[in-house]
Amino acid sequence: MNRHVAAKARPRALAVALLAALATPGLAFAQTAKEQELEARIAQLEAQVQALLSQQQQQQSQISETQTQVTEVRTAQAQAPAAADGKPGIQRTQINSAGSPGTRFSYGGFIKLDASVTSTNDGDLADGSVGRLFYVPKTIPVGGGATAEGGADTDFGANFSRFWFASDTDLDSGDKLRSYLEFDLFGGGSTAFTGNEVSTNTYALTLRQAYVTWNNWLAGQAWTNFQDTAALPDAVDFLGPTEGTVFVRQAQIRYTNGPWSFSVENPQTVLTPYQGNMAQISGDDGAMPDVTARYNTTGDWGHFSVAGLARQLKYQDGAAGISETGTGFGVSVSGKFNVGASDDIRYMVTAGDGIGRYVGLALNNDAVLEADGSLDNIGVLAGFVGWRHVFSPKLRGNIFYSRAEYDNDTDLTGLGITRSAQSAHANLIYTPLPKLDVGAELIWGQREIESGDRGEINRLQTHVKYSF
Repeated sequence: MNRHVAAKARPRALAVALLAALATPGLAFAQTAKEQELEARIAQLEAQVQALLSQQQQQQSQISETQTQVTEVRTAQAQAPAAADGKPGIQRTQINSAGSPGTRFSYGGFIKLDASVTSTNDGDLADGSVGRLFYVPKTIPVGGGATAEGGADTDFGANFSRFWFASDTDLDSGDKLRSYLEFDLFGGGSTAFTGNEVSTNTYALTLRQAYVTWNNWLAGQAWTNFQDTAALPDAVDFLGPTEGTVFVRQAQIRYTNGPWSFSVENPQTVLTPYQGNMAQISGDDGAMPDVTARYNTTGDWGHFSVAGLARQLKYQDGAAGISETGTGFGVSVSGKFNVGASDDIRYMVTAGDGIGRYVGLALNNDAVLEADGSLDNIGVLAGFVGWRHVFSPKLRGNIFYSRAEYDNDTDLTGLGITRSAQSAHANLIYTPLPKLDVGAELIWGQREIESGDRGEINRLQTHVKYSF
């Protein structure tokens, strides 16, 4: 019986052996695919781990850098001199931006509130116009007596506040670099809502000067080299003796050597149309820049300066086939003469032909167009004289007179163009605290046109000005 059972078991064992032999390759194949899948997953996980480690290292580096900066700031604070009240003083370590090493930065300006009361006798100055903000003789109404509104107009404004930035660098080579940016708020808004006196009194930032100097060279926008700003009177009004003053800021390249300075400056021609009276059009800029030269000498007695200007005037009208050029020239003498310790006399006299835009805020034009489109220059003689007296360290006063006269060919210009303008000013400026001025100025101005009509303006101009 055992022999019979053993005989029946042999086929079963053989079958099991054959089945195992047949299944073994499949199992081996299945194990190989699984291993490949696991290896791919492991490789993916390793890549993610490496990315996390790299990110952690970057974060650690940033943390270390921040900790270093904090330590430097705390060190600087600890080294800063203590103020009298025991609080930390102004940081004495140098602050550098993108400037060259050793660059010194400075900032300044002033906050100014202007308030004025104005009356005219031959018409009305429009609300919000430039003539309401400061003395602009070109805007004095003439011939509009029938439309005069009468009474006086009062205006307040802070838009002549100003600020500036500057940098100075002394290089190891001995070269000296300086940059200067100056702005005020005398600019209107871009919409009817901004810049009005109804609710916002918002004004735009206005570029005044932007230039760089390299040793004796200047490049950028600055006061024209034909203007002597050091001779201007101490005025409460924005400018003061406007009609007698050379007053232009524009782009230029200037070279200064000792008392001499020379410049080439942006050209621009302003013209009176034929029989156009007070109308003004801008001619073509022309190919030649305006050229100036100045000589300046100073001493304990004050300063004296003389300047010359030569320029090309140009007008083009392609539709009419007109292309005309002319030449303008001018001379200006100015200065300040000290009279003792408490008084000085300031003055300027300018004469020329075809230089209208340089004088009195373009009170008159450079030239007038003839009927055929050719140019006829307009001559000008202008100037001012002023006396300044210091009553005490806190009180000073100024009196000055200004006048401009023009040589117009009325057959070309008409009778409505400015023949002359003049003004007289008297002010007192009180300084109760350092850099804080409170001033008041009485202004009388008159403009006369070629027909003989005259208009006058009377104004009380006041200001509160804090310089910083």
